[in-house]
Amino acid sequence: MTIRVAADGSALGNPGPAGWAWYVNDGCWAAGGWKHATNNQGELMAVLQFFRATAHLDDDLLILCDSQYVINCVTKWMSGWKKKGWRKADGKPVMNVELLKEIDEAIVGRKYTFEWVKGHANHPLNEAADSRARAASEAFQRGLPVDSGPGWVRDGDADTAAPVVAWAPVAEPVAAPAPERAPAPSLFDFDEPDEPATVTVTARLTPQQHERLLALASREGVSVEQALAGLV
Repeated sequence: MTIRVAADGSALGNPGPAGWAWYVNDGCWAAGGWKHATNNQGELMAVLQFFRATAHLDDDLLILCDSQYVINCVTKWMSGWKKKGWRKADGKPVMNVELLKEIDEAIVGRKYTFEWVKGHANHPLNEAADSRARAASEAFQRGLPVDSGPGWVRDGDADTAAPVVAWAPVAEPVAAPAPERAPAPSLFDFDEPDEPATVTVTARLTPQQHERLLALASREGVSVEQALAGLV
């Protein structure tokens, strides 16, 4: 069986508030985004997240993209860049290299074909992916929750699909808020028996790590502290 999917990205300002989406049908799609990224990063992420969501499948994949850059990256240029240490022919570093490295890992052993479709030309799958990617970028622009979609849903597959992984492609320096310090416990302080014991941890994050954590919290609709706790 061949699964047809459209992958697309959207960036308001390019770069700017950005979103990504892959779409199979109304009951099988996913979306996400960041505060600051490009259209190409959005479409690359959509491709990556679809490969991850279907990692448990052996079906042939037909991936429709309206970005020839994205298609050429995966099908023509990536293997050569990899041999050159992820540098182009002129020796300059490859753009979006972290995303490309993750895609390079995700496609190992997969059966896939890319097909270019013209954007904004009333192609049903492309239009559906585009509208969801744009909705995600607009949600980040307005500080609203993102509709991440049902994810991969097919009889027998829903429980084994890989989760969406947050990733921050362009991290603006953001100062992490100073953690509140809990008062030092005295020698005879004890937890109340009906309350779960907790431990206060101070985490030192780079600006990039902090941006990823913010994106994860926004996508899951929880606080930064809850998102961090969920990771451990």
